[in-house]
This record gives sequence, C-alpha cells and structure tokens, in this order.
Amino acid sequence: MNDTIPGTLLLDPTVLEDPYPFYARLRREAPVWRVPGTDVFVVSSFASASEVVGRTEDFSNNVVQLLYRDEAGLPCQLSFGDASFQALASADPPAHTVHRRTVFPDLVAQRMVTLEPDVDAIASECIDRLVTQGGGDFMAEVANVVPITMISQLIGFRDSDPDRLLRAAFDSTLMIGVTMTLDELTELIARSDDIGSWIGEQLAAGDAPDDVLLGTISRGVAEGGLRPEEGVIILHTLLSAGGESTTSLLGNAVRILAEHPELQQQLRDDPGLVPAFLEEVLRVESPFRFMLRSVPADTTLDGVEIPGGATVLLFYSAANRDPAEFDRADEVVLDREVPRHHVAFGRGIHHCVGAPLARLEARVVLTRLLAATSSVSLDPDRPPKRVTSLLVRRHERLPVIVTPRHG
Repeated sequence: MNDTIPGTLLLDPTVLEDPYPFYARLRREAPVWRVPGTDVFVVSSFASASEVVGRTEDFSNNVVQLLYRDEAGLPCQLSFGDASFQALASADPPAHTVHRRTVFPDLVAQRMVTLEPDVDAIASECIDRLVTQGGGDFMAEVANVVPITMISQLIGFRDSDPDRLLRAAFDSTLMIGVTMTLDELTELIARSDDIGSWIGEQLAAGDAPDDVLLGTISRGVAEGGLRPEEGVIILHTLLSAGGESTTSLLGNAVRILAEHPELQQQLRDDPGLVPAFLEEVLRVESPFRFMLRSVPADTTLDGVEIPGGATVLLFYSAANRDPAEFDRADEVVLDREVPRHHVAFGRGIHHCVGAPLARLEARVVLTRLLAATSSVSLDPDRPPKRVTSLLVRRHERLPVIVTPRHG
C-alpha cells in the first residue's frame, strides 16, 4: 500500500477544482491506490481501468455502498446492506443484459436522427436568447435547459417540471459525489425517494405511448422482464445521466472555447471539426470523473491486494489523460487517429446507452453557438464556479460575454 500519498488529497478542495496534477501523481506512483486508512481504492491508469471493466465477476457494478466525507476528510463507506439494488448501470450480467436490451433500441443512433430537429429547436431558442442579451450564465441559459428538456421528452414524463427534474438529476449525482457529510447524505437519500415515488406513479399508470422510454419500460414490467422497482431505478438513472452528462459536457466545451479564442475561430472556420473537438472535451474534461465498483471477494489488481467489501473508484478522467495511452494527453488535439478511444462514456458492457444523445445535443448546441457569434469569452467580473463533487465535472455557473455574428 502506498502511504506516501495523503488520503485527504482525494477530497481536498483545491484538488477537486484542478485534479489533473494529482491524477498524474497517482498514475506515476500508485495506479491502483488504496486511500490510507480506508477500504476505498482509486484506479487511475488506462491499462488498469480497462482491465477492471472486463472483470465483472471481481469488480461488480452493483451499488452496495455509497461514500461520504468523514470528519478527517477521508471517504467513508455507507453500506446499503440488503437494500442494495441492480438496475441497468448498477447491474451485473445477466440482469444487466435484460435491462440494456429493454432500453437500448430506443437510444441507438438511428433514433437520434429523429430527435435532431427537436434538439435544434430548443438549442436555437436558448442561444438566440443568450446572444440577444449579449451573454449571461451559459449553464442557466443553455447547458442546463437543453439536456433535461430532451431527456424528459425521450422518456415521456407527463406534466413534468423541468426545474424539478433537473434538481432530481443533480441530486442523484450529488449522492455519489463523496463530498457530503453522513447527515447531508442521509437527508439527500430521503429527498431522492420523493422523485422515485413520482416516477413510480408515472410508470404504474401504464398509459405511456410506445415511442417513449416510459412506454418501453412499462411494457418490460407488464411482460415480466422487469420488476416495477427496477423500472423506476432505470428511469431515474436515465434521467440523471441524461441531464448531468450533457450539461457537464456543454459547460466544459464552452469554457475551453472561451479560454482559447484561436480554437474557437478554428471551429467557426470549419464546423466539421466540432465532433472531433467534443471527443477531446470528453477526454480531457470527462463529465463523470469515476464510476463505482464493489468488490464481492478478495482479489488483486496490478499487484495490489483488494479485500472483499472494498469500494473501487474507477477514475476514467485520470485514465483519459494517461500519457502511456494518449500522445499530448493534456492537450486538445483535433486530428487524433482514433478520436473515440477515450473512456468518458465507459467501456465494455457498461458503455453509456445515452452517449449518442449526448453527442447529438452537444454538436447541435456548439454548432449553433459558433454560427451565431463572432466571439465567446468569460465574463471578467463574474468568474466561473464548478460544483463541489468528486464525481462530476460540471459548472454551477459559467458567465460568458458573447458578440453576435453579423453578415
């Protein structure tokens, strides 16, 4: 065990804000690092992360614990005991196979083509308002609005309140963010039960049309392939991931462009480079920094012994900047030979089913933003602020100044 790296660094506020020097240290000194004094392990190298995703029998996706921050500033495990659950992202085979088969047909790339006009309409409305105002908080005006609107439409919730759904999505990721005290985490779990009950009522109504996910999941429950509680968790997970991942991606992309005017202009001159740029944003500023894995029985990884009952944090955000895997790993490189080699959306059987939607939304929003402006810059009087979380790389606010494009 490497005790030379203080465990408190993991949740140190300065490290949360700029984690990449810390990730580099972990990859050099302890690519599989046991946080001293805990049963929490951090995996930071691309090679070790890739090995973990293929060993589902040793590293389970089943969420049996959450983590909170104890008084010493270390991650501490909160066990679910018999209340642990398996549903889609938190399921192992064979349950995961059934859940993914139920959901995936409605989220494949072909389905995305039919959604593009709707994405374009809401993105245009948001960006036109931002440009007319001469700027504003990009998160509140655009990045928070487009993803939650689209995932709600794709799911097919009835009489939904976008603000409530967005809070529910952010609460779900906050629950796994590791920065809360035990009391705060307990309170948040109770609050999340409310949105779960509302989703359950939507599902139980059984009247959703066939062309939305609510209808797909309802059929799965009616046909016996899913239990009702599994259906609720799957829908809650899709809401959370669909709202959070693209929101984070959009904010990170616009901040990078605002801080690099020459890159911004390059994309204006050649909008065909936007998809390649987005893949690099996903790699260098991964929306989800890690994914949880539980360890059913004693095992080893990269020569490190990991006991049964441990929690493994699979840090995709560190793996995505591993210089052993990527040339110029800390830079945005638009002509990478394999642009999607990163693991921002996971890898293997748990590759994110919503990745096509996130890519579509981000491409449409950025293309629209660049076409409507001649410059996008950070507001010097209102600095950006990120959410305090070990899990997500999302801006709480991102004030920008935009200059309309004329002619």
